[in-house]
Amino acid sequence: MTGLITRLTAAAEGGGGATGYILHHETNLSNRGAHGIVDFSVINYDTVFFSIFLAVVFLVLFGLVAWRATASVPGPVQNFVESIVSFVDNQVRDTFHGASRLVAPLALTIFCWIFLFNFMDLVPVDLLPLVARGVGLEHLKVVPSTDLNATFAMSLTVFILIIYYSLRMKGPIGFIAELTLNPFRAKNVFAQALLVPVNFILESVTFLARPISLSLRLYGNLYAGEMVFLLLAALSLQGISQLSHFSGWFFIVMQFLLALAWTIFHLLVITLQAFIFMVLTIVYLSMASEHH
Repeated sequence: MTGLITRLTAAAEGGGGATGYILHHETNLSNRGAHGIVDFSVINYDTVFFSIFLAVVFLVLFGLVAWRATASVPGPVQNFVESIVSFVDNQVRDTFHGASRLVAPLALTIFCWIFLFNFMDLVPVDLLPLVARGVGLEHLKVVPSTDLNATFAMSLTVFILIIYYSLRMKGPIGFIAELTLNPFRAKNVFAQALLVPVNFILESVTFLARPISLSLRLYGNLYAGEMVFLLLAALSLQGISQLSHFSGWFFIVMQFLLALAWTIFHLLVITLQAFIFMVLTIVYLSMASEHH
């Protein structure tokens, strides 16, 4: 316990106090530093590792339940998985009005995978980074959804599917017409031709905003939640460094109560963000599949 306290305090003090502590925890384990806003040569190893690890957890859990499923009295794990599958299936039936064998499995994957991403935010902020430091890794971010690269990659995948369904259901001409003949329509062909550039600009902004809003909404909410946990952890470290005084114990008690309250509230946030991403994906795919 003494060694743990020493490491935590050194991380805060040696890194420039609370600011250095937070910056240290907000730095990804990468192959190199980014040059400019967009740098495709940078690989965040921690985001890749935890994304794949959580995907394996999801696949193994649901695969084992499906393999061992019984029609008799199901166990608690099977009940839990079946309730999730039924919940997602009802959302797809209520929202998606086309015919596709992809949308329901996609929605289930998105909801469960993003929830697991977000659930990592409830792991104590210093636990896994300290383990990583013990094996020689200086930085480690354990919440993939606090990495904009991960959230934007998922939203781009949804965006590609939107384009695919639009072209499949409406054809190239129908897709182009959807982007150029709305929202303004004219009574004659000449006036409509003049409105095509305006319609295209307005519809393109709305169309391109979908992946951006999907990624930034998830990233922003989880980044803010992680930041609150880091601020509370910094408050606890300040208390640990002053255990000989009443103020130190006061900081620790306050940190515990605030962290408990924020954890309970954050459980709702992480579930809601996974649900919103899933529902918006279904809605966008449903809009892409509708001819009108």
